Amino acid sequence: MKIDEILEYLPHRYPFLLVDRVTEVEKGKSIKGYKNISFNEPFFTGHFPDNPIMPGVLIIEAMAQLSGILGFVTVERKPSDGVIQYLAGSSKVRFKRPVLPGDRLDMESEFVSGKRGIWKFECRALVDGEVACVAEILTAEREV
Repeated sequence: MKIDEILEYLPHRYPFLLVDRVTEVEKGKSIKGYKNISFNEPFFTGHFPDNPIMPGVLIIEAMAQLSGILGFVTVERKPSDGVIQYLAGSSKVRFKRPVLPGDRLDMESEFVSGKRGIWKFECRALVDGEVACVAEILTAEREV
């Protein structure tokens, strides 16, 4: 899934679109994708000027966006159908290594369960095969 198709599934736009490519998706099961981390990202000017690292909350957001795409693909709906996937929660979050300018943040999300529009996913973010973050992500599908 290239950026034009990603834009059909996510309402986010620059500078808050945090998925550059979807490399694999299996409806109702799992999804893989990545975000290229450029030194030009707006958050690096303040986090931290002399030691730039990607904020952890944005890593969680990136994994939630990828999970949201899986949710949409699974139910065969898109934001253009009048629904949106909100980040509803995160738990079991652990950061294992910093994400730096020049890194490619590879992300994986596996569907765990879903009930009444609330979806649970097990997520991982990796850099060069090394785990940077793990989290359990909840999204909520709602009409807009």
